[in-house]
Amino acid sequence: MFQDFEVTARPEQGPARLKALRSKLSEAGVDGFLVPRADAHQGEYVAPRDDRLAWLTGFTGSAGFCVVLQDKAGVFVDGRYRTQVKEQVADCYTPVDWPDVLPGPWIVKHLGAGTVGFDPWLYTIGQLEALQQAVVGTGIEFVPMANPVDAIWEDQPAPPMAPVKAHPTSVAGEAHGDKRARLAADLHAKGETGAVITLPDSIAWLLNIRGADIPRNPLAHGFAILNADASVDLFMAESKLQAVKEHLGGAVRVHSPDAFVSHLAQLDGVVRLDKASAPIAVQAAVAQSDAQMSYGQDPCVMPKARKNAAEIAGMAEAHLRDGAAVTSFLSWFEAQDKTALTEIDVVKKLEECRRATNALLDISFETIAGTGPNGAIMHYRVTEETNRPLANGDLMVLDSGGQYADGTTDITRTLSVGDVSDEAKVAFTRVLQGMIAVTRMRFPKGVAGCHIEAIGRLPLWMAGQDFDHGLGHGVGAYLCVHEGPQRLARISDTPLEPGMILSNEPGYYRPGAFGIRLENLIVVEEAPDLPGGDDHRAMLQFRTLTYAPIAREMIVVDMLSPDERDWLNAYHATCRQVLSQRLAPEDKLWLDAATAAL
Repeated sequence: MFQDFEVTARPEQGPARLKALRSKLSEAGVDGFLVPRADAHQGEYVAPRDDRLAWLTGFTGSAGFCVVLQDKAGVFVDGRYRTQVKEQVADCYTPVDWPDVLPGPWIVKHLGAGTVGFDPWLYTIGQLEALQQAVVGTGIEFVPMANPVDAIWEDQPAPPMAPVKAHPTSVAGEAHGDKRARLAADLHAKGETGAVITLPDSIAWLLNIRGADIPRNPLAHGFAILNADASVDLFMAESKLQAVKEHLGGAVRVHSPDAFVSHLAQLDGVVRLDKASAPIAVQAAVAQSDAQMSYGQDPCVMPKARKNAAEIAGMAEAHLRDGAAVTSFLSWFEAQDKTALTEIDVVKKLEECRRATNALLDISFETIAGTGPNGAIMHYRVTEETNRPLANGDLMVLDSGGQYADGTTDITRTLSVGDVSDEAKVAFTRVLQGMIAVTRMRFPKGVAGCHIEAIGRLPLWMAGQDFDHGLGHGVGAYLCVHEGPQRLARISDTPLEPGMILSNEPGYYRPGAFGIRLENLIVVEEAPDLPGGDDHRAMLQFRTLTYAPIAREMIVVDMLSPDERDWLNAYHATCRQVLSQRLAPEDKLWLDAATAAL
């Protein structure tokens, strides 16, 4: 299996590791140290070698950081992880609700004055600027230093060295030479001689390559400089690139990763750095050169987010294949004695159904299969120790996805075990209403995710309920299952554009009791004019990519408006239409019943 169920971090290991780190800080003469969940490439996902936050604290979530002082260590997590962090860290760590509490003021409160160290490869220009601004006039100073966590991590894994493969133009939709020329022309027009790129998914997209250095994400570690003449200097271990030398061609010059800093120090002209992704160490190296620094967005970020026709077609096909696998699983699930199953049984069977497509390259993230109270842990990962049997009355949150050569999928369904409470059904129906409302939207060009996400929360808000994660995230095309800058979230001011793919995933969670989440992926497209309309302003809409049945037995039908009922019936009719020919006869019969009109 791709997924395993081993315990990856233990709270009891935290105190000794924290003590050792504090000893190193005393030797270095600093009063604190910042431990982010980040690597030198500044993507969301890190290799085991770089998972310092989990190794030190025991917290395994995908976002967070630790501020270590001599008498206090705060583990900062957002709303997705506030239940999880309390179960994963020892008492020597203090969970901190972030971003309600920001690190700068917290450090001022608990340190007063002094020096706090940080690894200049693990903090971006923008992050350091925000920290420094928060402590102006307080006597707090942030100082770059060699990472003391690495000094005490005796069995730290080696850097990943997985081979790189070419991503065919047939699914990429554009040759990498054309991408390089298009983006380089924009650099030239802005008077820039080059742009430094550290994000692994940007490099993968730009050069039409995929790797396996990061679990669940087809990425290769490296750095790149896109030059205004459309050439690229690629800093990546040559041993990874043996299979793609011809694919890359002569305009992509390969260098050792160890040469990156010295190359930066020899640049001239005007060089673009992205404050959101360029590490402080990169800025410091360029500062040693004759180059002038220009601050702007990574040139790959927006073109990567706007999927072309081939990428959208590939994503659509991947979702049909994946939807059939999920439907086969749901058919199997309904035929079981559910109380004889455990969470691990569910994860194994779902992966088996995806593997049966003979197209699955990996899962796109660790499957979340939380039943009963585990379902309220938003990013729950089942282990041999936490594995819970399903029980009558449980809800199960099942959030999963696959990596295929033509696309990345992410789908959540909430399943029922036996007779669930009326209260849970009402909450489920509100979550469904939120998902339907967003799916049906038409909106003007220029609208961003921060303008839309309240629509998906409104049915819950009206009942005094809410959830502590964003409504949706961007998704890559056989890339990362989380992709920016597009999001359906309060903090996202990036206007939505045709070709952007997002998740639509409202939820509701009651700690210690149950969780509910529903998720489909949607793509932004031009909206046609309405019949008889006289206002011809440009409008956009969402088209659904994900097709798999939604649990009808959980819906309080009388709560649905006629339009909501019509949408659900039409969605289920489309499920039958597009999935039936991909299913075994017994699964097709189950699908027909599961998608009958309300």
